[in-house]
Amino acid sequence: MSGNGSNLQALLDGEKKGIFKGKISLVISDRPGVYALERAKNAGVPAFVIEPDKSLPKDERQLNLCERILHITQGKDINLIVLAGFLSILTGGILKKFSGRIINLHPALLPKFGGQGMYGANVHKAVLAAGETESGCTVHLADSGIDTGEILLQRKVPVLPVDTADSLAQRIHPEEHIAIVEAVKIMAARMDGKTATTPLP
Repeated sequence: MSGNGSNLQALLDGEKKGIFKGKISLVISDRPGVYALERAKNAGVPAFVIEPDKSLPKDERQLNLCERILHITQGKDINLIVLAGFLSILTGGILKKFSGRIINLHPALLPKFGGQGMYGANVHKAVLAAGETESGCTVHLADSGIDTGEILLQRKVPVLPVDTADSLAQRIHPEEHIAIVEAVKIMAARMDGKTATTPLP
């Protein structure tokens, strides 16, 4: 998590309601002080802050961060990683170990408006600049590319003539909450009966 954590809250609520099979075992943020950490604390879920080491070159920094995240998951029976507002790009061994078991929430209708630099307000500004009549969100499997993995589901909203990046984002947020819970439900069903170390097809 990198921010407010409203999608985390949707997942915590979904777990409480029994919408999906599984338990949220830990929360990791790449930024200190974000409200997502408070949400985790309130729910009694262990939370960790793993900040990128800015003294390292970009590629090295990215790999170092991912290795530290992977280390934290050791021995915790983690079957699925959910990237919901996590801005750091995963790379290296974590992608191999959790192949087919990392999902990412993106605030646009992929394959449009994905890739390097396409996050947050940047996405919504690009959608408006392109004159799109609809937008929404996508949950997809994370792979070695950026926003390129298998699409699990999408939810759509209209783009209104009076929209700003902020108003469009606010209309998409509730759809993100529904989509991320539904995607975890899909993945839980897909993984049912598989071991934590078995990659999905």
